[in-house]
Amino acid sequence: MKEHIRVGFIGCGSRGRMLIHTLLAFDDVDIVAVCDKYEDRIENAQKKIADARGTSPVGYADYRDLLADEQVQAVVITTPWDEHIRMAIDCLHTGKATAMEVGGAYDLEECYALVRAWEETRTPFMFMENCCFDRFELLATSLVRAGRLGEVVHCHGAYSHDLRDEILGGTVNRHYRLENYRYRNCENYPTHALGPIARLLNVNRGNRMVSLVSVASRAAGLTAFSHTDKNPDPSLAGATFAQGDIVNTIITCAGGETISLTLDTSLPKYYSREFTVRGTNGLCNQESNMVLLEDDLNVHAAAKGRLLCGRYQDNAEEYTRYLPDIWRNITEEELRLGHGGMDYLEFREFFAAMRGEREMPIDVYDAAAWMCVTVLSEKSINEGGAPQQIPDFTGGKWMLRKPEDVVPLPNGEE
Repeated sequence: MKEHIRVGFIGCGSRGRMLIHTLLAFDDVDIVAVCDKYEDRIENAQKKIADARGTSPVGYADYRDLLADEQVQAVVITTPWDEHIRMAIDCLHTGKATAMEVGGAYDLEECYALVRAWEETRTPFMFMENCCFDRFELLATSLVRAGRLGEVVHCHGAYSHDLRDEILGGTVNRHYRLENYRYRNCENYPTHALGPIARLLNVNRGNRMVSLVSVASRAAGLTAFSHTDKNPDPSLAGATFAQGDIVNTIITCAGGETISLTLDTSLPKYYSREFTVRGTNGLCNQESNMVLLEDDLNVHAAAKGRLLCGRYQDNAEEYTRYLPDIWRNITEEELRLGHGGMDYLEFREFFAAMRGEREMPIDVYDAAAWMCVTVLSEKSINEGGAPQQIPDFTGGKWMLRKPEDVVPLPNGEE
């Protein structure tokens, strides 16, 4: 029987509540402490855990008190974006395994500071980018590893998510996005799109991101929404915002690949990450659930207009032999545990790494490289789309580090 891992939660808001629900599905994990600056959130978290496990965790208003709690072995950080790195650094220095939720950085120095803290302490750390564990992203990565897409030259991703009510509800719902949209103009949430692409392209493991350029549209969506009856905070009617409605970022990699990212959160739109991989032998497109390989394609017929996209739409299920075991064996219950199973799978790997079964699948160098895109996009936009150099947080180690995927991938042979 495995020894139980004792976890403390810093942040019991919307994301924290979701992940508490996910962790309660692990029989060998105990949530022994929770922390939030709002007393009602602490009490709600304590009740949820007590109802599920019969014992209530200790509640703290100050995260430093939670870090001083000797019974806590691992910490999950689910606070507002601007607190993630600072709290993670403090966690690392206490020696507690650290699971840090995603977001963008506010300056380059905090990214360097996070890397230094890990290199000094070597405390287990994982950046909790759940989209790296999604079914389609891993399917596409597996196809790339098996050589089915040929040489990959370009990838695209987006965070396309209509968040107008959540943003404008920041004050009434005690949520953190509002101030970011009022005062910043940047690719503020890059990692859902970028993380899976960076891993597919072996960034920090034989490849690296070299530079980026970003441009932003005007900011009109939130102001228009503020005048409607859907606005949760009438005091914001007519408010203006710095954050452009659409931000486009182009990243160039040392290997010659390009990455395009789109932030689209303040206009009417369906949810999509638009994950797309383009290679010399084909493509994968998440929106269409499509795998198109040249082996299966009459290129000349396509050029003459005799091939319809519909023939390939929703055909990804034909390639399930390339899915990793975690998706072949996932249960219906696990699929319901946050974001279609992604949250459960990422924490399963985090706890496996804590037990020494593997290295942390998304490390501090990934966190720094992906989060710094926010800082650099803001600078590029402010400078009229000027190119920005992306730091090498590995200090040259990217050239020697061996490629490694977040989970083992099959070769597609049955």
